Amino acid sequence: MQTGQQQTKSQDCNGVDPGFVNDDDLKAMLKGSSMQKIKSSSWMKPRFYKLLEDCQTVWYDSQKILKSARAQIFSIDDIQELRPGHQSEGMQRFAMDIPAVRCFTIIFKGRKKNLDLVATDEKEAKHWINGLNKLKKRDSKMNNRERLDQWFQIYLQKADINKDNKMNLGEVKRFLQMMNIEVDDMYAKDLFAKCDKTKDGNIYGKEIEEFYKLVTEREEIATIFEAYCEKDRVLTLEKLTEFLRKEQRENANAEYASQLIQQYELNEEAKHESLMTKDGFMCYLLSPAGDIFNQEHNKVYQDMTKPLNKYYISSSHNTYLMKDQLEGPSSIEAYISALNKGCRCVELDCWDGRDGEPVIYHGYTLTSKILFKDVIQTIQQYAFKVSPYPVILSLENHCSIEQQIVMAQHLKSILGDMLLTSTIDGKVPTNFPSPEQLKGKILVKGKRLNRLESNQEADENDEVSDEDEAAEGDSDDEKKEIKVKGGKIKLAKDLSDLVIYCKSVHFNGFEDAAHKQVFYEMSSFVENKFNKLTQETAKPFAELNTRQLSRIYPAGLRTDSSNYCPIDMWNSGCQIVALNFQTPGQEMDLNQGRFLDNGFCGYNLKPKFLREKKISFDPKNVQRGVWLNRKKLHVMIISAQQLPKSSKMKVKSVVDPLVVVEVFGVAEDNDSKATEHITNNGFNPMWNETFQFDVSVPELALVRFVVQDYDMSSRNDFIGQCTIPFNSLKLGYRQVHLLSENGYHLQSASLFVHIMIE
Repeated sequence: MQTGQQQTKSQDCNGVDPGFVNDDDLKAMLKGSSMQKIKSSSWMKPRFYKLLEDCQTVWYDSQKILKSARAQIFSIDDIQELRPGHQSEGMQRFAMDIPAVRCFTIIFKGRKKNLDLVATDEKEAKHWINGLNKLKKRDSKMNNRERLDQWFQIYLQKADINKDNKMNLGEVKRFLQMMNIEVDDMYAKDLFAKCDKTKDGNIYGKEIEEFYKLVTEREEIATIFEAYCEKDRVLTLEKLTEFLRKEQRENANAEYASQLIQQYELNEEAKHESLMTKDGFMCYLLSPAGDIFNQEHNKVYQDMTKPLNKYYISSSHNTYLMKDQLEGPSSIEAYISALNKGCRCVELDCWDGRDGEPVIYHGYTLTSKILFKDVIQTIQQYAFKVSPYPVILSLENHCSIEQQIVMAQHLKSILGDMLLTSTIDGKVPTNFPSPEQLKGKILVKGKRLNRLESNQEADENDEVSDEDEAAEGDSDDEKKEIKVKGGKIKLAKDLSDLVIYCKSVHFNGFEDAAHKQVFYEMSSFVENKFNKLTQETAKPFAELNTRQLSRIYPAGLRTDSSNYCPIDMWNSGCQIVALNFQTPGQEMDLNQGRFLDNGFCGYNLKPKFLREKKISFDPKNVQRGVWLNRKKLHVMIISAQQLPKSSKMKVKSVVDPLVVVEVFGVAEDNDSKATEHITNNGFNPMWNETFQFDVSVPELALVRFVVQDYDMSSRNDFIGQCTIPFNSLKLGYRQVHLLSENGYHLQSASLFVHIMIE
C-alpha cells in the first residue's frame, strides 16, 4: 500500500527508487538465504534470512522440521556496522577453519549481541554484506521528511492485514495505535469519513494520500509559515530572509536564503522562481540547517595546536569490560565500541597469562580474560577511524618482568610507527606537544623508571614504589597484594621506555606536585579523593591542571559499572575524566554531549580561564571574574514527533510523554524543569510550554533535553535525550534529534523547540 507520491515506486521494495531495487544484491536479499549462525564451537545452526518488502527489516527463522521457534526480525537501523571475514571475537574463536570469504558479522547498536553468519558461498556473503551496507548508506542520506514518508509507509503495510492495498476502519485504528496515537472510536471514524470519498468502507489510492496528509500535518510549522507567507501561500526570498534574521537570529542575506530554497524546496516551479512552499519550509526546519546543534561545530574548528593538557579528553575506565566489574565478560568489542564513540584514552589492566602471553581483565574478580596482543591489534585497527587525534593507552601493569617485555614487544611490533617512542623532536621537552603534533600517534601512560631528562640509564631490574601502583589501584585487595611483594614492584626497562608524556606518579599533595614534579608526571584520583580535595575550594586542582594532566576514575564500590557525574571534574580543568562507557545513563549522555562539540574528535579545548598559568578561577566561587558572562536561556518546548514506545514489551501501550530540560555547569547554573505530560500521544504531542534558565558561566554549561513516558505509580520510563554544549545552541525554531539510551540516533524521533538567549 503506497501513498500517491510513492505509487510509482517498485512493489518489490517500498519507498526505494526502482533503480536501487533492481540491484542484484537487494534482489538476492529479498529472495532470502539459508545461512549458518555461529554461537560457539559446538553451536552452529541453520537460519533462513530474508529482507522484507519494506527494505527496512530482516526476518529470520530456524529451519527445523517442526518450526516451533518464534520468528524474529531486526531493522537496518539496528545495525552499527558490517564486518566481512573473521573480524569479530566469535569468528576468531569459532570459525577460523571456515573460509573468510563466506563469513561476515553484523554488529548491532547498544547491547544486542553480534550476529556471526556463514553463507553457503562467497557470492551469497557478498550479496548480504554489500546489500546491507547500501541500505545503511541510503538511510544515512535521508532527510527527516523522507524518513517520515518511509516510516508512514512501513506502518501502512503492517496495518494492512489482508494485503489488499486498502484500509478499512479497523485497519485505520490499528495503524494509529502502531504510530503511537491513542484515539477513541469517534476520532477514528471522523478521520476515516474525511478520507472515504467513495463511501464504500475502504480508503485507497488518493484517499490514502489524503489520510497521510491529515495524520502528518504539522500545525505548529504551518502557523509559523503563515505568519511570513504571502497571499499565494509561498515565502518570497525577502520574507524567508526576514524569517532567518528575525526568528532564527542568523546573519542571513538573500544569497543564503536562495541556497536554502535550492536545497530544500520540493516544487521545481517554486524553486525556479526563488519561492519556498510550506513543504519546502518544513524540509528546511527538519534539515541540518534547522538543527538545534550548530553545524559549524560538527567539524574540528577549535585551535588544536595548544599543549595536550589544555584539552578535555574523552576517556574510558576499565575499557575491556562489557558489563559489571565483578563477573562480566571482557571483550575486544568493548574497545571497538569506545573508540567508535570518540574515546581517546582507553584502559588496559594487564596481568600474567598462560604460555607467556599477558592478559587483560579486572584483577581479583571473576571477569573473563582477553589477550593483551588481541587488544593492541584491535586498537591498531580502530584507533583513528573516528578521530585522527592521539589515543592514550592507560596501562595498569601487574605483570612479571618477563611478560612486561612481551607487552613492550607487542606494542612496538603491532603498532609500529603509530606508537610514540620518543619526544617529538628527540630533545628533552619543556611542555606537552599539541594534539595536532600528535595526530595518528598512540601514547603509553604508565610507570617509568627515570625521568626523560635523566642522564642515568635505568636497569631493567630497577623498581618503582608500591605507592605508585597503589595510587591507581581500584580496590583494597589490590593494595594489599602490592604490599605483600615487599614495597617495590619491578618494572621492565623495555616497557618503561615507552612512557614519554604520561608518567604515572603518586599524588603527595598540591605543594609537592607544584615544586617536585615535572609537567609530564601525572596522578590518578578516585572520584571520592577528588571530592575530598575539592570540598571547600577547587582552585588548587584547577592550578594543577594548568601544568599537568590528571585522571579521575570511578570508585571501586561501583561494581555495577555505574558512573559518577563528570561535571565537577571538568569544571576543575581535569582532562582525563574516565567513565564506564558500557553503562548508559545521564553521566554518559553528558560525556557524549561534551564531546559532540569540535567535530566529535575526542578533544575539546578548555575555556581560557582554565588554561592560564596564573589561574584565578574557582568553580566553587564564581561571583567575580572574566568567566562570568550571565545569560538568560529561554526554552519553549513546542512539540515532539514520532516518539518510540518506551518499551518494546508494551506493544499495545501508547506513551504519555513529558519533556525535562536540564542545565549542567557550575553549581549555581544547575537547574531542571519539566513540562506536563500529554496523555496517549507519542506521534505528535504538543506542549507550548516555556522555561527560563539563568546561566552564569556558559562556557562550562551543557543543556540536556530528556523525553520520558509518564508513570503515575512508578519511575518515568526513558524515551530519548539530546545533550548539547550551551555555546553550540542555535537560536530560533529548531529541531532536537533524540538519541537512544545507548547514545544512538532514534530514527525520526525529535522535539521541536524555540530557543532564545539574552
